Amino acid sequence: MSAHQERGHDGVTDADIALLLARAADEVEIGMAPYQAVLRGGRRRRARRWAVAGAAALVIAGSTGTLALAGGTGTDDGRRVAPAVTAPSTPEQRHVYEPRMTTLATAWDHGKEWSVTSIVWGAPKNEAEAQYQRSQMSEYGLTPTGTEVASDLIGKSWIFVGLLVGDGHPTTVLDGPAEKAGSFSGTDIEAASVPLRTGRAGTAGEYRLLVIGKVAPTAREATCRWSDGTSTRVPRAPEGAGFTTELKPMIRPVAGSPAHWFVCLAPAGTSYKSAAVTR
Repeated sequence: MSAHQERGHDGVTDADIALLLARAADEVEIGMAPYQAVLRGGRRRRARRWAVAGAAALVIAGSTGTLALAGGTGTDDGRRVAPAVTAPSTPEQRHVYEPRMTTLATAWDHGKEWSVTSIVWGAPKNEAEAQYQRSQMSEYGLTPTGTEVASDLIGKSWIFVGLLVGDGHPTTVLDGPAEKAGSFSGTDIEAASVPLRTGRAGTAGEYRLLVIGKVAPTAREATCRWSDGTSTRVPRAPEGAGFTTELKPMIRPVAGSPAHWFVCLAPAGTSYKSAAVTR
């Protein structure tokens, strides 16, 4: 990740989801509040993509149980069995051209809503796929760090983590190749701190620190430690866990990433010290 690092709803029907996504698209078209600034000028298309995809990520995050059952098939005795899983073969099935997005955290601070979202692109298999993927990334205003030509993306899934504050434009705070399956296990952890600028510019409370990290899928709890000796416990999110106006840090699965991710917020006036898997 390209930042300072340390290693160490209720049920919702498919119709409900379709309606919510349609409404999200309509709202963005007329200028939904968090994106008004970016709907003007040449940024309109990429802001619309972020907004609609972000709305989809929020809807899906709150309907895990419904979606998990949607693909099952029945047996004669009424039991449900999972359908056979086949390896995705086309670029579309592998999400090479349309990424998967997951909301990691969203809350309010100093009267401003903020959110952290992951966006994961599947690995292209050849030059043609890589070239088209790179052009699609640009539609979101994204450029993979450390790559010079499209072929640098071949064989790599790529993850971007974006921060949106108030009515600003999403800013990429971390990006890099997604970790390989099995590369995170036990107490493995990787975390980075980034400023959350929600206060008035030039004041002592201009910003607090966000810590964004990833852990193994088996991790049940992480702990963020701060410079004043305090700490923040980050448990695993229960199934269907949503979001509130005040941040409740949780470890969450991310579509397209073998690792699970979390976001925690430093208390005002403190800085980031360390993070560790504690359960």
